[in-house]
Amino acid sequence: MKKLFSTIAVVFAFVASVQAQGVLKFNKEVHDFSKITEGPLATYNFEVTNTGTAPVVISNAMASCGCTTPEWSKDAIMPGGKSVIKVGYNTSGRPGSFTKTITVTSNAENATVILTIKGEVTGAAAPAPAAPAAAAPNAKKKSK
Repeated sequence: MKKLFSTIAVVFAFVASVQAQGVLKFNKEVHDFSKITEGPLATYNFEVTNTGTAPVVISNAMASCGCTTPEWSKDAIMPGGKSVIKVGYNTSGRPGSFTKTITVTSNAENATVILTIKGEVTGAAAPAPAAPAAAAPNAKKKSK
């Protein structure tokens, strides 16, 4: 009987250790830039916390197109630890509304998370109009 209890205890310990996993919790999964001016790189930092019980490693963050660039740490996020995924969107030459996704892959319980950025790129500010040329001085008055 003692051997049976020992075996059951070992099995429960093994099952509990296998189930220990990290969980990624993002501050938000959608960021709206609203209106942004065409030209500069628009960036946002998605903050992420590991709320699980095991370390999490983000193995990939893939953008839906080449105009969006994610950057992330390759280091493990320990339980209770935080990290950031910095996402940049190249607004140059892209006026109009946009919605782009970043697929985050990790060893967490929620192994795939899709982040979204959206907004509207407005045209670059028009250059100030050139000042009018100075008026030509009056021609000599005709004499009578």
